[in-house]
Amino acid sequence: MKKRALLLSLLLLSGCSREFVEKFYDVDYAATNRFAKNLAPLPGQFTKDSAAFDRLMSNFSGQVKRYWGDNDSLVSGKRQYVKYTDGYKSRAHVDFVRGVVIVETVATTEPENHLKEAITTTLLTPDNPGGVDLYSDSGIDFNGKPFLYGQVLDQQGKPIEWSWRANKFADHLINTGLKKRKIRYQQAYYVEIPMVADHANKRGYKYASIVRDASRRYGIPEDLIYAIIKTESSFNPYAVSHANAYGLMQVVPNTAGADVFKLVKNKSGKPSPEYLFDPAKNIDTGTAYFYILRNRYLKDVRDPLSLHYSMISAYNGGTGGVLKTFHRDRKRAMNDLNRLEPNQVYWALTNKHPKAEARRYLQKVTTFQKEFNQGKI
Repeated sequence: MKKRALLLSLLLLSGCSREFVEKFYDVDYAATNRFAKNLAPLPGQFTKDSAAFDRLMSNFSGQVKRYWGDNDSLVSGKRQYVKYTDGYKSRAHVDFVRGVVIVETVATTEPENHLKEAITTTLLTPDNPGGVDLYSDSGIDFNGKPFLYGQVLDQQGKPIEWSWRANKFADHLINTGLKKRKIRYQQAYYVEIPMVADHANKRGYKYASIVRDASRRYGIPEDLIYAIIKTESSFNPYAVSHANAYGLMQVVPNTAGADVFKLVKNKSGKPSPEYLFDPAKNIDTGTAYFYILRNRYLKDVRDPLSLHYSMISAYNGGTGGVLKTFHRDRKRAMNDLNRLEPNQVYWALTNKHPKAEARRYLQKVTTFQKEFNQGKI
């Protein structure tokens, strides 16, 4: 009885109705330990380019560790932007989860001057991921509105767009908020800049017209596109991952990207990282992949809401992972899935999916969809 009560509570917390919960308790379906065969790989899986990516990262990491050591080396990811400059002696770290920008230097001569330059560079970095090399210490061309515009305010509460304001704010930060810490055998000088409370919303608003166009083009709901972007990258257009996924919707060129080129764009090859760092092209590609999921790989899912949950889960964990949740045989899995109510499909994918990450992913995306429709993103 305790197990039954616990199960009922968990289902109710997941948003299921009491009538459904009572009905679901007696549903019988099989879960297996093998993926269905001959299904398209999806974003989040390693690709053949992993070896080249690893070589690039190895060379880059070696340069970084010369100055920052093993314990303090940082690399850009899905939810953090890291850019090294000044011969790897200075860096910017934008933590989109914590909502803070950390700029620091380990320069040994005139460190405050190096830090000021790093701060202004960070504040004026343009909203153009394709023009910023995250895996070198190369300089940045300040052309266009800064990426952090409106997400960081200066000491007067003003957004920072021009060099004169960036320089004055840098002086203020160094005079009032300079901090020091030990990195290996040297002193690091740094400042922390808080981001505004709704920094994620401000990033998201910039893509409203792009999301709207992609939604109309492929018939995919806007709230789903927004929820995927927030889940995948927190609206960070510079997002990269260890799995060679790029940009706002974390598209992998060799898998989802190649499928979109072939099945939607009617062109050969695959998108380049530069292509996917363009927000408009990235959102178009990610949304087009949902079109493929809906109309090709998961077209046999009959209930629209069950299809919706399956598409979200497949975007992260693969079509094979979705079907494996229900049965090892593809036809049997699809039949079993179609026998269930949408809430049952949701419960299965968030409790029985073979990958824990995919179980959490569906929960996150559906939560963010609700927030979008409540005006929170």
